[in-house]
Amino acid sequence: MNKEKKGLTLLTSANLPTVFGEFTISIYKSSSPKSVISVLTIGDYKKSPTLVRVHSKCFTGDTLSSLRCDCQAQLHKSLKMIAKKGNGVLVYLDQEGRGIGLTNKIKAYALQDKKMDTVQANLALGLKADQRKYAEAAGILKILGLSEIHLLTNNPDKIQQLEKNGIKISKRIPLEIKPNKFDAFYLSTKKNKMHHILHQV
Repeated sequence: MNKEKKGLTLLTSANLPTVFGEFTISIYKSSSPKSVISVLTIGDYKKSPTLVRVHSKCFTGDTLSSLRCDCQAQLHKSLKMIAKKGNGVLVYLDQEGRGIGLTNKIKAYALQDKKMDTVQANLALGLKADQRKYAEAAGILKILGLSEIHLLTNNPDKIQQLEKNGIKISKRIPLEIKPNKFDAFYLSTKKNKMHHILHQV
């Protein structure tokens, strides 16, 4: 396997048994921006087209189980679906708060507490509504030998960016989570202002 591509370097790999299934975790170093990318694989993931989730880090959701977003539920559902299929990949990007970082994310939360939506809050901080980039995710998939995938996502921008960087999305697999009273407005903003494909909002 080619271990380096466009500033991505494989640092280490190990077995990772989880409540969802037995994965292999690999850690890649990114040169621009300097960060680490975690990749979980299971089974014969090179069997094309494989099931893939590209997930952006969410400390408040993934780790602290915040109900302000659907991130943890999407992460867990993705791992369950990939494990059930028996082969697939999860790319975990260090792009907290849609790329604005944890501190700015909490600042945005404070503005949302004052009735701004997630887009308005980011713009009020002088930031873009979504600063995430997916070129490195595409690079990881190419290192893994994947050029055509089934992608778990509701986000058209993610599809466009991956395809722009040479990954064919032959099928989009919806990853919709039922809203709760804390994230319903957040999800409606994602649908109405960021054009996420959501039907339960």
